[in-house]
Amino acid sequence: MKYLALLLIPFYWALQNGTQFNPVPKLKHKFIIVAHRGDHTHYPENTIEAYNQAIKDKADYIEIDLRTTADGKLVSLHDASVNRMTDGKGLVKDLTLDQIENLKVSVKNKPDTTAIYHIPTFEQILKLCRNKIHIYIDFKEADATQTLNMLKQFHMEKQVLVYINKPSQITDWRKTDATMPLMVSLPDSVKSTESMRLFINQNRPDLLDGNYAEYDAQMVALANALGLPVWPDAQGPQEGPSVWDKAIEKGLRGLQTDNPPALAKYLKEKGLR
Repeated sequence: MKYLALLLIPFYWALQNGTQFNPVPKLKHKFIIVAHRGDHTHYPENTIEAYNQAIKDKADYIEIDLRTTADGKLVSLHDASVNRMTDGKGLVKDLTLDQIENLKVSVKNKPDTTAIYHIPTFEQILKLCRNKIHIYIDFKEADATQTLNMLKQFHMEKQVLVYINKPSQITDWRKTDATMPLMVSLPDSVKSTESMRLFINQNRPDLLDGNYAEYDAQMVALANALGLPVWPDAQGPQEGPSVWDKAIEKGLRGLQTDNPPALAKYLKEKGLR
């Protein structure tokens, strides 16, 4: 997923907000751990069990992927279709909630292959996470007003941030809740402090994502000086201490990871947890 389209797009709120960024939820740790799709070292990704394990890992955020069913219900699944992760076929947007809830999530390569897992609803996730862990919403296909109303129902509107995938989403969120912290990835054209400053001034994100390798120390220093958090992706086949060392050397203060317990242990040994 790459945030490619917002460069140089003026938004009505940019002038209103000046240089002020929306603050992220209050943090407990010096270095932030975002559990990518929960802790799927133990359980299938994007399941309640994976999210609950991330809470036990003491991650700061779980990253969830929010999608809408054919009957307008919010569920968490990374892919647009259920094909890869379940015993069913079809697109989430074409299936009802009942159909989604009857699917069984794959348990390949997990310790307990006899356990049964399901695609969780947004409501189930909020019930689990309230006052236990923050939520990083990867806003795949959903409605901002519906999402905000559900967050308010569980008094969690100040315990989340929203990752933006396309320009219409940032416009919708600024109109729906101008205080919601919104995260974007750097476009491929941003490769220096100068182009990064231009991107920030034009688009006014509240947090930055992307791959940790896209940032150099000067770019991270600029973001830190502006008070703009940068919590990029570290996950991938090479993730481990060598990747985390490089991220820390660049001045990063948060990462999204596929291995939250190992990253937490590493940070503790480094005195950053």
